Amino acid sequence: MLSLSRRGFLTGLSVTAGGAALAACSTNDGRSEQAIASDSATDCAEAADTRLQDAIVAFDGEHQAGIATPHQAHLNLIAFNLVDGVDRESMIRLMRSWTEDSRDLCTGETPPGSLEPELLVSPANLTITCGFGPRVFDVIDMADQRPEWLEPLPEFNLDQLDPAWGQADLVVQVCADDPLMVSHASRHLIRSGIDYATFAWLQQGFLHADGSVAKSTTPRNLFGQVDGTINPRDEESYDEQVWIGSDAPKWQQGSTSMVVRRINMNLDTWEMLDRVSREETLGRRLDNGAPLTGEEEFDDPDMDAVDKYGLPVIDVDSHMARAMPAEGHPEQRIRRRPYNYDIAPLPGSDQLSNSGLVFITYQADPVTQYVPIQQRLDESDRLNEWITHIGSAVYWMPPGTSADSREGKQFWGQELLERT
Repeated sequence: MLSLSRRGFLTGLSVTAGGAALAACSTNDGRSEQAIASDSATDCAEAADTRLQDAIVAFDGEHQAGIATPHQAHLNLIAFNLVDGVDRESMIRLMRSWTEDSRDLCTGETPPGSLEPELLVSPANLTITCGFGPRVFDVIDMADQRPEWLEPLPEFNLDQLDPAWGQADLVVQVCADDPLMVSHASRHLIRSGIDYATFAWLQQGFLHADGSVAKSTTPRNLFGQVDGTINPRDEESYDEQVWIGSDAPKWQQGSTSMVVRRINMNLDTWEMLDRVSREETLGRRLDNGAPLTGEEEFDDPDMDAVDKYGLPVIDVDSHMARAMPAEGHPEQRIRRRPYNYDIAPLPGSDQLSNSGLVFITYQADPVTQYVPIQQRLDESDRLNEWITHIGSAVYWMPPGTSADSREGKQFWGQELLERT
């Protein structure tokens, strides 16, 4: 008799129910569009809900999930510092525990020791992604193995960094389309790692809710700007820009780096600008993200175009122009995965908002890819009048994992931590 696990049942139910309802959404049997919409609206809504609730992102693979994965709607980015006395063996125990529990959480299973199985009924595209800060390599007595780029970024001229959002030893990125799932998974990991790592900071973020399968819409930040138009969009681009390749030591292959920058956005003064001024600052249209010389978001900008007065259509100091790869340096591209934040204004502040970006990027080498971009932006980006970088950190994100013990990748960083 064929056995079917709860995990398999949920996945199969999602595909079956979602597929049936989607068929109803797309079928045209000769009725008017109004009749079709009326009869199938409920089915379409239920299909979206089913896909969202039961959707599972594969946990194991060559790379960690949550990097190339399309944006989910909610983020908890949690930083930890290792407690005194943690060594390599302790790190192995922590990574084994966190990885096994995360594998269960991401597939709708209850981790051992959890007393809240009722909170796991909705995986909702949950991904949990883990990274190591520079000090981890000292703790495990492998400082000579630390990647050369794994160090604090240079302090840029306009930075106003707050140590409260600074570098930590470990980072865990928890994303899903259900905020309850994000909260539960975060709490479980904080609690289960308490003997090894203490909480340093939490950065929470949000984006548009999007239950679609493709999730092809470029996210927007609170300025209304589409953010991530030039992201890699195929495997070849990810191999070139994001994943550390075969020329690196075996334990690094398939890994990447994470840069986290907390950026405060002054919405109060931004909202004083008219629409034309906002678009000139960004170099793109607000309605669809197209460059000011184009019609669609992914049109190539014409940096030589001038208006009837002979002035550049796209300001050379616009955000888009300054963020573009420098001429002759195609490697200066990164995977942007930012989230918005919006919290209470600071006590005593005369601002009406306290908003911004948890700006997360992934790239093979931040020194050659991220830093040159940020240096250009720091020098003369028109957007600098309304933004301030207040937090900064860099992490090594280990390769993906496998549940097969024969592959030696059962937990995050196993190939590094078990090196002799």
